[in-house]
Amino acid sequence: MTKQTILGRVTQLAKANINALLDQAEDPQKMLDQLIRDYTANISEAEQAVAATIGNLRLMEQDHREDVDAAKEWGDKALAASRKADGLRAAGSGAEADKFDNLAKVALGRQLQSEKEAKTAEPTIASQTVVVDKLKSGLDQMKSKLTELKSKRDELVARAKSAQAQNQMMDSVKNLNVLDPTSELSRFEDKVRREEAKAMGKQELAASSLDAQFEQLDSLGDSAEVEARLAALKTAS
Repeated sequence: MTKQTILGRVTQLAKANINALLDQAEDPQKMLDQLIRDYTANISEAEQAVAATIGNLRLMEQDHREDVDAAKEWGDKALAASRKADGLRAAGSGAEADKFDNLAKVALGRQLQSEKEAKTAEPTIASQTVVVDKLKSGLDQMKSKLTELKSKRDELVARAKSAQAQNQMMDSVKNLNVLDPTSELSRFEDKVRREEAKAMGKQELAASSLDAQFEQLDSLGDSAEVEARLAALKTAS
């Protein structure tokens, strides 16, 4: 995986608009669960790739330091050989002095080579440092997005449960309106009133029958009185 691909993927994932994704989802909760899984997997993959990129950068930095140290070391050796040649030449040992001057030249050549290698590596190290910084920033953003996703998911689940409870309550209220228990009470009250009226009718009927019996008794009493008076008249005559 190239560093451009790594950087592109990290940037794309870090800038993902979570709200827009949720608006397009048929089931936001399932969408969030899948996004959390994808983000977690992508973060793990990106971390490995970024770690490899950082490792390569650290190797280049280490090589650069070695080249810089080598250039200094060869420079010190060239200086020591040159001073030794000057001392021998002053003492009249020209042949020995030339030998050390040649060693100084070899050391200076090695110094020059190390400096060139160090200088050549510097632009690459600088560009790779910028890339690594961007990758680290992208990873931080991805982890922040993952935290946001988890928070969104928890919030959504809580809201869904609350909405479900409200819907159940409203359905219960609706059913109460359709099956109004007071209407059942009204029908029962009507039945009680009819039974009460029936009882009153029976009482009234019973009272009428009793009055008729007493009237019949009164009628019998009158007949007996008439007969008694008739018998008295006959006796008197």
